[in-house]
Amino acid sequence: MEINKKFSDKALEDFELIDKAIEGDEKAYASLMNRYRKSVYHTILKMIRNVDDAEDLTIEAFAKAFKNLHKFKKDYTFSTWLFRIATNNTIDFIRKKKLDTMSIHSGITTKDGDEVTFNIKDSGRDPQEEAIRSQKIEIVRQFVSLLPPKYQRLVKLRYFDELSYDEIAKELNAPLGTVKAQLHRARELLYDLVKNKKNVI
Repeated sequence: MEINKKFSDKALEDFELIDKAIEGDEKAYASLMNRYRKSVYHTILKMIRNVDDAEDLTIEAFAKAFKNLHKFKKDYTFSTWLFRIATNNTIDFIRKKKLDTMSIHSGITTKDGDEVTFNIKDSGRDPQEEAIRSQKIEIVRQFVSLLPPKYQRLVKLRYFDELSYDEIAKELNAPLGTVKAQLHRARELLYDLVKNKKNVI
């Protein structure tokens, strides 16, 4: 097939994992996350220069990609598609927070050598971007119920209710440092759940 000549072995392996994931294979989801988690995280970190926010946005990027996996077309690599989702989501975050960051009119090159470019439109989001933003983090939600109760609430407030760290601290009447530390632990547990498919309680 022509597709075999066009893409690298890694890209072809990604395509196989995507097919399995769409069929409901959770291990395939985990494999895709393990392949690209670090590179997505570091890409986002370069854009916003904040570790906590970069970790949050990494989870969001994978959740949105997995939610839309059935829409993925094999006209380009999974990494290109994933990085575009991650960068667009981060741009949306930057718009909302009005962060002082690196220039976001430049491109980013993935490990496969693909150039991902993204632009900010002055007249608001286009329909595709709006659709991506409006989608809930269904993949993460599947694993949240396995977390200890205190972490379940933190994840709900941060990812589903979209509260800031300060707002969560006020909501829980807890020190900001404690909220950040516990959210960091909650993220680690979520990644562990996705990777190992086991109850961590």
